[in-house]
Amino acid sequence: MPKYSLVGYDSSETSRRAYRFAMALARACKGRVRVVSVLQVTQGGADACALVMTDSASERTRETLLELRALDSDTDALVDLEITHGSPGDILLNQVKQHPIDHIVIGHTERGALGRWLLGSVSEEVLAGAHVPVTVVR
Repeated sequence: MPKYSLVGYDSSETSRRAYRFAMALARACKGRVRVVSVLQVTQGGADACALVMTDSASERTRETLLELRALDSDTDALVDLEITHGSPGDILLNQVKQHPIDHIVIGHTERGALGRWLLGSVSEEVLAGAHVPVTVVR
């Protein structure tokens, strides 16, 4: 039974479903949930990116906590939240190396072939690289 599940959260409907699933599992298994939300900055220099990340992370943390609390009343008791920046797939896979995560729950949004080619698929990257069980929620 999973004791520490990781959820990639981006406020999408599928990530909300993934979060609800992970919370139900945590309650059933007496575990915890680590929620990671990845910020991405695509333009600007290093100084601009650092400033945006700092401001965005603080605001995003407040917003995400409010969203998670609205989805599940046990958020404060069962959740560890991290807002970070980088490539979502890489960040999620590195979380497993840095924390005692034994299960990943991730939402999957259907994209066409062009969308996958342009943007990639985080769920596919995590499925290919994870060394712990992965549940994909649609």
